[in-house]
Order: sequence, then C-alpha cells, then structure tokens
Amino acid sequence: MEFKEFYRAGRDVCLRAVLVSVGDRQLAEDLVAEAFTRAWASWPKVSRHPAPRAWIVRTALNTRVSWWRRRRKEVGLEDGPPDVPDPREAEPGLDPALLAVLRQLPQRQREVIALRVFLDLDTRATAKVLGIAEGTVTAHLSRAVSALRAQLVTVDDGTTHDGTPHDGATHDQEVRP
Repeated sequence: MEFKEFYRAGRDVCLRAVLVSVGDRQLAEDLVAEAFTRAWASWPKVSRHPAPRAWIVRTALNTRVSWWRRRRKEVGLEDGPPDVPDPREAEPGLDPALLAVLRQLPQRQREVIALRVFLDLDTRATAKVLGIAEGTVTAHLSRAVSALRAQLVTVDDGTTHDGTPHDGATHDQEVRP
C-alpha cells in the first residue's frame, strides 16, 4: 500500500483513537500529524509493521509523553494548570456524552479503549503496542467498560446505574468492547 492511501484510509480512525486517549482535539490532531510525518519518513519499515495504524497511535501517544516531559522542564508551576477543554464541545464522529465520560477514565484505560474499540486490535496486539501484559489489557478494558456502563447505560426507571436521572436523549444500549 502506498503511503498516500494509508494516510487517507487511516487518518480519521487514528485521530479518534488518539483523541479518546488525550481528550483534546487540537492536541490529538498535532500528535497524529507528527506520527504520520514520522511514518512517512520511515515508510518502508512502517508499511511492513503488522499493525501500522497501531504504530501511528502508539507513536502519537509516545510523542505526547515526550512533549509533556519537555514542557514540564520549560514551564514552572506558577503558570497554573493547563486549559481543560469543555467536554460539551462537539467532536466529529464521537458522541459528546461518550467523549465526556471517556475523558474521566484513567489514561491507560483510555488507551486500551482507543486501541481495542476504535482500532479493533485484539488483546495480544494491544498489549504489544502498549508494552503491557495481555491480562493487564483485559483488566483495563473490563474496568473501563464497567465505568462506561455505569455512566451511559440507563435502567428501566429512567436513571443511570449511578442513580442520576437520565435526560432521555442519549444511550439506552450497553457499551461493548
């Protein structure tokens, strides 16, 4: 496959996966752009990778860590916390309520959801991309899905599993990995 075809076919899927992990659309776009730039520079190697989309996502997330470490050294604590995006802002292709709940998950759970659900990787491939054990992937996925169900699935009396009233506008089906 040519790089141009790979980019066209994979950009949106990779962007959604990274967006779920980082929770900020602009940052996700920057990270995915950087990852695709690196993929283009190493295309002969990346094209032979068993899961090139996962390579893009992992590279984007690694880039985020590198940027964070560099920024942490440059910015003092007196600058205050970074801006937190409004979870009500619409993200193309993602339900705002789902994105808001995903942002509440711990980082590793978001990464597992991004790779398992958005990129449709199996447990083994997800473990390899994240550098963790398969059992750890399964545990993170189970915890993440339980948290999502508690927030998004409604019960017959019109409340969510956590007892809050349901507005009737969104989810009435279980979230499945």
